[in-house]
Amino acid sequence: MRILKNLFFGFLVSFLGSLPLGYLNIIGVEVYTNYFLESLIFYLIGVLCIEAVVIYFTIVFANQLITNKKWMKNIDFFAVVFLVGLAFLFFKGASPSIQQSDYIKDYIQYSTFVIGMVLCAFNFLQIPFWVGWNLFLLNANRIDLQGTLKLYYILGTLVGTFFGMLLAIVVLSELSTVDFSFTRYILPVVVPVFFLVLAALQARKVYIKYIKT
Repeated sequence: MRILKNLFFGFLVSFLGSLPLGYLNIIGVEVYTNYFLESLIFYLIGVLCIEAVVIYFTIVFANQLITNKKWMKNIDFFAVVFLVGLAFLFFKGASPSIQQSDYIKDYIQYSTFVIGMVLCAFNFLQIPFWVGWNLFLLNANRIDLQGTLKLYYILGTLVGTFFGMLLAIVVLSELSTVDFSFTRYILPVVVPVFFLVLAALQARKVYIKYIKT
């Protein structure tokens, strides 16, 4: 039963977390559009290789945090600054005058497997995402990360990420225009706004949890 719970909740969290529009999915659409399914699979495998390492270490970190309320408080406060900083970096790093499709094509001249690994390694948002979810699931007794049980949880998350991203990429590819012109607004507008919304929600959580009380 504990194995099934680890697989299920790992799959559920990662599947839903992979659906929102983000730069990993946007690059994936370009890979799928230009190089078709086989290259997309290698791209996703590259993403999963890095994510497996990140999830493993956030599990170890979460197990330590769960007994240290001071660390948890510091992370809650840091998450607000972190998300605002990400919004600023994406806004400053993306020029509206540059065609986003050209920006994306700079990546896909290399191995799609390597592209997936590199881009996932720079996806720093996954660190607070996984620390937060691991802590929540541990506190709610939804998962058991003792011994080899953590491997089943990681397996569930990787399967969920794979199918979540695959679904999002295929759907976006079908909905997009031939020149994929709407992607020029993703990095300079949509992604920063998305991070600012997350920062606002996190700030509200910090206010209610530590200031209001």
